[in-house]
Amino acid sequence: MRKMSIRVVAGAVFLGASAALAAAQPASEVRIVLPEQPANLEPCGTIITNVGQILSQNVVEPLTVIDPTSGQPQPRLATEWSQVDPNTWHLKLRDSVKFHDGTDLNAEAVVFSIERMTGGKVTCSNIAKFGDAKLTVTAVDDRTVEIKSDKPQPILPTLLSVVMVVSPKTPADKAVNDPIGTGPYKLTTFSPQTVVLEAFDGYWGEDPDITKATYVWRSESSIRAAMVETGEADLTPSIAIQDANNPQTDFAYLNSETTAIRIDTDFAPLNDVRIRKALNLAIDWEGLAQLFGDDVKRASQMVVPGINGHNSEFEPWAYDPEQAKALIAEARAAGVPVDTEIELIGRNGIYPNGAEAMEAMMAMWQEAGLNVKLTMLDVADWLRYLQKPFPEGRGPNLLQMMHDNNKGDAAFTVPIFYHSNGSYSTLHDPALDQEVDAAMAATGEDRTAKFKALFAKVRNDVVADIPMFHMIGYTRVGPRLDWKPDITTNSEIPLANIALKD
Repeated sequence: MRKMSIRVVAGAVFLGASAALAAAQPASEVRIVLPEQPANLEPCGTIITNVGQILSQNVVEPLTVIDPTSGQPQPRLATEWSQVDPNTWHLKLRDSVKFHDGTDLNAEAVVFSIERMTGGKVTCSNIAKFGDAKLTVTAVDDRTVEIKSDKPQPILPTLLSVVMVVSPKTPADKAVNDPIGTGPYKLTTFSPQTVVLEAFDGYWGEDPDITKATYVWRSESSIRAAMVETGEADLTPSIAIQDANNPQTDFAYLNSETTAIRIDTDFAPLNDVRIRKALNLAIDWEGLAQLFGDDVKRASQMVVPGINGHNSEFEPWAYDPEQAKALIAEARAAGVPVDTEIELIGRNGIYPNGAEAMEAMMAMWQEAGLNVKLTMLDVADWLRYLQKPFPEGRGPNLLQMMHDNNKGDAAFTVPIFYHSNGSYSTLHDPALDQEVDAAMAATGEDRTAKFKALFAKVRNDVVADIPMFHMIGYTRVGPRLDWKPDITTNSEIPLANIALKD
């Protein structure tokens, strides 16, 4: 009880200080409070929520954007595209675009950005969306870019939505925290306390209503919600269901995020499929869902319905604790070291009630007879376990994840998680790799069928992960703003789309 009082007092002190700052804030400036501090501001990491929500379509812009309704690519820095042959595409670039440093956008700048992303000198989460494709990029002329792939890329314009174009003066061999893009805002401050973006007066598009955005971060959902309620912030993109209690300011939306646990199949006992099945069967899914609200949907695979390749022919894992215990006993009898400690690695602030979910799942696995211990990490340390190269000396582990696919196609999911070369994959299955490669190169109904077969195989035979829920997001928007969240909000919050009410 005493700890609770201390936290409330500390929160009140912070909110009071924030109120004083907000009172002096000009009408065209906004304050946004995020659940966690970004680990960095490297444009190659905009698929990571807390990076993309700040940078994407604000500081840096992609070649294409995906229409959230149709799932089809739309022009951004590329105005049109054409497929020359199955392995070759041509892009036409927008005229009269300048980077924040005054450099002109041209074909050479796009070549630089793609080669920086794919060259391997910079840790780049976004490149995961391309699988293991090898790209050759050349400038045909000042406004035309040619992209050749070593294998067919039938949805390349869609894939290009994750290519964030940066100034050619950007270092090619190291990550940056001072990105220079073509967006409507330029970065002016990045500190442990805040990020500040200010409108770029040389922007090629329309001038936005918002002239300045200040980002701060607080891990407590209740604190974030209170900051917007009292006017100390204007927007928080993610609050817990228990804090979404004001129908005037709080908006629920079906986002594109799928929560899951990745199983590291490199280590015993997790290299035994019986243990992987038992992990899925031991969870009381109905009870766990109470942490996320009535509208949350159980997931059977790592993409939401509506994504090309989603397979609706199989159900999510059921709750069957007795079957889970029987599989563990069977594995033990076969010599599998089922008593080995398994580390459950969670990420602070990954989604509302995320830590509570990990604690509940750990208890359920312990009840089933597995030796699972929970470790919660901040995002920078957690990323070391998410993407290759994985930390040396790691043992058997389960990794809390949240995967966003709002691009309309399973190509943004399957190769990352299930190909041997996938950035997040712990699998090593040449036969499965061939199936992934074939699906990535296919078109039309054949492409859909191949991805459906892959999801069925991963779920029923490989059991590479523990799909949890397709998430419902809850966002609180202050009364000054005319804006509502949509399926893209977990990936980006384009400030230019926010209008100020009169």
